[in-house]
Amino acid sequence: MAWLDIHILQTVPPSNINRDDAGSPKTAYYGGVRRARVSSQAWKRAVRMAFREDPGTSADAGQRTRRLPQVIADGLREASPALAEHADTIGMLAATAAFRVNRASGDGRPRTQYLLFLGEAQTSRIVEALTSKAGELATAAGDKGKLNEIIGELGLDQLGITGHPGAVALFGRMVADAPEINVDAACQVAHAISTHEVIDQFDYFTAVDDAQEADEAGAGMIGSIEFNSAALYRYATVDLRELAQNLDGDCDRALDLAIAFTSAFATSMPTGKANTFANHTRPDLVLLAVRDDQPVSLVGAFERPVRPADSGYMAESAARLLTYLAEQDEVYGTAPRLTAAAYPQWLAEAISQTKTGAEIPARDSLPAALQRVRAELGTLLPA
Repeated sequence: MAWLDIHILQTVPPSNINRDDAGSPKTAYYGGVRRARVSSQAWKRAVRMAFREDPGTSADAGQRTRRLPQVIADGLREASPALAEHADTIGMLAATAAFRVNRASGDGRPRTQYLLFLGEAQTSRIVEALTSKAGELATAAGDKGKLNEIIGELGLDQLGITGHPGAVALFGRMVADAPEINVDAACQVAHAISTHEVIDQFDYFTAVDDAQEADEAGAGMIGSIEFNSAALYRYATVDLRELAQNLDGDCDRALDLAIAFTSAFATSMPTGKANTFANHTRPDLVLLAVRDDQPVSLVGAFERPVRPADSGYMAESAARLLTYLAEQDEVYGTAPRLTAAAYPQWLAEAISQTKTGAEIPARDSLPAALQRVRAELGTLLPA
């Protein structure tokens, strides 16, 4: 077994990065009090977007879309003018062949029944394969039976089963009507919750009409926005064996992806109301644990909510986290093979002043901690 547990403590100022159906910040009750919450889906999407924007991981990026037929059709129009007139039809047939999903009913646009999760490289391969048969497809245009026959010869049905991009290998894919293209996720991401009780607040705002007359009274717009602020505990874990299996046994690539995921998870931020609050913080503590027994969340450290103190929430939260990790491993007779941590010096000094007496791990930069973790994980995977 080879697991990488990622524990993060991060303070977020007034913000509303993940809203419910009423526009309020998401919350959860834990330990008898209301906590700020950020859903796992929100942070996973932030990681996926980070993969797309980073040149080092862009080749492993993926996208979730119902518009795969349209994406294929647009690629065909650009790559082969001869197929432009019939690109929508060919795109839908190709998407159906590759991912075994039916056309959606509705507005008539070429869309699939479900959001499909696939790699951008997979889409490119579909377009390249279709372009290689451009002459035959153009000749058969208007005859769906013949088009399906030509597309079937391309073997697109294997694209949904093999050669998964990193994002799909990490986050998995589930299509109820086509279980043969399902991929078990190699990572799990918990809902982030505050280590303490949270009470939402409201910002009442007015907007001035810049073009109104000087003697004209009143605001051009009024409203309110709900927000909160919190010290969040964030947790994710990566199953390295599952990840390598999803990548057809490529262990080196699995190690690279696990480290890329960890870095992106630590530094990404969901974008909800970012223009309003500019809540762009980075973690105060990143604690990484390489385990060969089982993944272990440390959220239980905060079942009893942290109380505010002169030093804020972070020092006590960090001390609780470290103490809980040590106590859990003592009770169950286990321990991580390696623990690495990235945090600022001020936090080390603040933890030492708490009453918990928590053992503070050696302080690394995040790149140095990731390098140590990769080396240790490599010992747990086949050569």
